[in-house]
Amino acid sequence: QLVESGGGLVQAGGSLRLSCAASGGIFRSYAMGWFRQAPGKEREFVAAISSSGGITNYVHSVKGRFTISRDNAENTVYLQMNSLKPEDTAVYYCARCIRRDWPSDRSTDYDYWGQGTQVTVSS
Repeated sequence: QLVESGGGLVQAGGSLRLSCAASGGIFRSYAMGWFRQAPGKEREFVAAISSSGGITNYVHSVKGRFTISRDNAENTVYLQMNSLKPEDTAVYYCARCIRRDWPSDRSTDYDYWGQGTQVTVSS
C-alpha cells in the first residue's frame, strides 16, 4: 500500500514536500517514482529513484526545481518541489517500479500506485 501526503495550495514560486509512505514489503527492494496528472491531460512521469537512492531520473521540466529522495528505514519516498509554477498543478501519484536499479520513466514499469495528492499552484 502506498499513501501520499503533503499536497496543497501554494503560490507560484513556493515550495511543497510530498511524502509517500509504503508498506515495507513493497518498498525497499524497488525503484520508486512520482507521476502527475493535470485535468484533461495524460498522466506524466515526474521523477524516480533507484532502490538504493543512488540513481535518480527527472522529466526535463522539473530538473533543478524538484528533488526526489527516499528513506528506506522509514519506508518513505519524498518529492521536494521548489520554485513551483502554475503548470505544476496536478494530482501527484507515487508508484512502485518493477525494476530495482533503474528508475524508469515509463508508467508501464510501475505496478503499485497510491491514491494521489492534489497540488495546486496559483499565479
